[in-house]
Amino acid sequence: MPAPRLLAVSDLHVRHPDNRALAAGLRPVGDGDWLIVAGDVAEQVDDVLETLAGLRERFARVVWVPGNHELWTRTKEVPARRGVARYAALVEGCRARGVDTPEDPFPVFPGPDGPLVVAPLFVLYDYSFLPDGAATAAEGLAIARTAGVVATDEHLLHPDPHPSRAAWCAARVAESRRRLDAIDAALPTVLVNHWPLTRLPTRVLRHPEFALWCGTTATADWHVRYRAAAVVYGHLHIPRVTTEDGVPFHEVSLGYPREWRARDERYGTRVADLLPRQVLPAVPWPGPPGPPPPPGTTATPPPTARAR
Repeated sequence: MPAPRLLAVSDLHVRHPDNRALAAGLRPVGDGDWLIVAGDVAEQVDDVLETLAGLRERFARVVWVPGNHELWTRTKEVPARRGVARYAALVEGCRARGVDTPEDPFPVFPGPDGPLVVAPLFVLYDYSFLPDGAATAAEGLAIARTAGVVATDEHLLHPDPHPSRAAWCAARVAESRRRLDAIDAALPTVLVNHWPLTRLPTRVLRHPEFALWCGTTATADWHVRYRAAAVVYGHLHIPRVTTEDGVPFHEVSLGYPREWRARDERYGTRVADLLPRQVLPAVPWPGPPGPPPPPGTTATPPPTARAR
């Protein structure tokens, strides 16, 4: 029997019918394959849980982390849970469907080169990925607003009962470190978070100010500190593999239809053939050859209130 594969995808955004169809078509390569879902499945709780339940029926194990879209609160959704209460409802729904979350014991993937701990994390952002010319978060946000770059999170992602998103991020960093520190030091890890764990992936953003909503400098050394064999993330809608300190960082997003269609047309590929992406055993990046897609094709949206 072939060794199980660790596969990954993020940013399915299934409210778009074409994306929903692609999500419904995701299949394992072999019977024992695991699937990481690195956030932004949908904005409605029911859509998130329905999609994850369908994936769990097909894959041996599904590991989910939340993205910012799962945490958005819209008044038309009943009940309109906010902040920690919304996240807790998603965790409870995932558990009922056999899906692993950042609140569950970290699962151990039986890789062909030995076991690895798959560590799903929920670490937000704290505005510490500052734009040029800013020394503080307040200055960074002022520069972003002047440039017309304001994330939708500012209106829909509520941190209740924390006083701010940065405070919620600090609490999640502390909790994640506590759990990561408890992993057997003999075991390598695969770190999974919706937002990038380092600043480097944001350097190709078309609108660099958007990096404010893309992570925290508090996680910059985690891939080294916690012996990562790979890091998996999404959020940027710039699918590619980069390497830092010898560790591959996999951005595994699908993105919006207008984005993946543009990639398909530009490179003559079919996004459906590239998803889900294989993280382990390690294989060459299956995407288009050459440099990553240009920022104007798959980076942040035009500088308005719409954002990842």
